[in-house]
Amino acid sequence: MGEIVTRNELPGLVNKIRQQGKTIVTTNGAFDILHVGHLKSLKFAKEHGDVLIVGLNSDSSIKQYKSENRPILPENQRAEMLKSVTYVDYVTVFEEKTPCELLEIIRPDIHVKGSEYQENIPEKDVVEKHGGKVLFIQRDKKDVSTTQILNKVKNNDYR
Repeated sequence: MGEIVTRNELPGLVNKIRQQGKTIVTTNGAFDILHVGHLKSLKFAKEHGDVLIVGLNSDSSIKQYKSENRPILPENQRAEMLKSVTYVDYVTVFEEKTPCELLEIIRPDIHVKGSEYQENIPEKDVVEKHGGKVLFIQRDKKDVSTTQILNKVKNNDYR
């Protein structure tokens, strides 16, 4: 089981991991309603390194870029769910709209994002500046998104 860490704990944690010669992989997102697409993405990320640190958008951060009606689940519940996923080693919450400040602290070897973000990813410059690589996971067309799930619930369409 993973662990939830604060931003203040990250520098020491990252130094310890690096001293052990391990590869650090990061990914980030809202993970508002955990679904199979999220799990596939987390598995993909973990397959590319030794330690997976997930940056979780805070409630206020999600409101900035999604809507005032989101998130559905509060950050403490989303963090608890994420830390329980086999592939996740650490979860840390960030307040900003993007994870760039968080990535400046972690300086991951690899950062993973969904291919839908390939055109416009603010994290790329930060990761590459510190010698890391950004990898994109191709989404399976059969996978659903949180928005699709919410629309099904809203429309009582449970097929």
